[in-house]
Amino acid sequence: MIGAQHPAVQRLQFFLSESTWDHEQVNARRVELLLADPVTAPHAGGVLVIDDSGDRKDGTATAHVGRQWLGRLGKTDNGIVTVTTCWADENLYYPLHAVPYSPARHFPAGKSDPGFCTKLQIAAGLARSAKAAGVAFRAVAADCAYGDQDSFRRQLGEVGLPFVMALKPSHGTWAYGKDAYTPVDAARALTWTDPEHRGEWTTVERTFRDGHTETW
Repeated sequence: MIGAQHPAVQRLQFFLSESTWDHEQVNARRVELLLADPVTAPHAGGVLVIDDSGDRKDGTATAHVGRQWLGRLGKTDNGIVTVTTCWADENLYYPLHAVPYSPARHFPAGKSDPGFCTKLQIAAGLARSAKAAGVAFRAVAADCAYGDQDSFRRQLGEVGLPFVMALKPSHGTWAYGKDAYTPVDAARALTWTDPEHRGEWTTVERTFRDGHTETW
């Protein structure tokens, strides 16, 4: 807090909070420069990482604030959550777009309000924005908060975006007890060589609770 009232600091705060510049136009220009620079230009071997980040915030007057899950703190608390995308490869990464999530209490009709968007809807929109901006990437990557959601993966599939998502260990178990079989098991059974030679589909024999079997 030392120096917070210094005129230079106050001028910066005033500029950030009161100026009339359009932050989306500023960010679009920043992304445009990143795409044009050979050092940072995205390529088809990179990935588009989707995540969200929450920060605790006191009070209820601030835009987008609400009681919700804050991943950074690992608990539900009063705060603000922002859904983000970044581009990454083995050598570098940089942020692309960010949109704050507004809890339903900020809308007159709650979750039924036309303006309300879930974090999954925001994330899918950000993936489409990256594609529209000309960002090249091999796949969308996200943790199990997104990977466990069928609707989110469906939205990506509808616009032709491949994805690699984490799943909770219990997600997608296809059998019970000693016969438990998950998508991870199926992936390990494939004849994987490399990203360009991913192997063919492998049949899976499923045994159901009533004893009958099916070949998938």
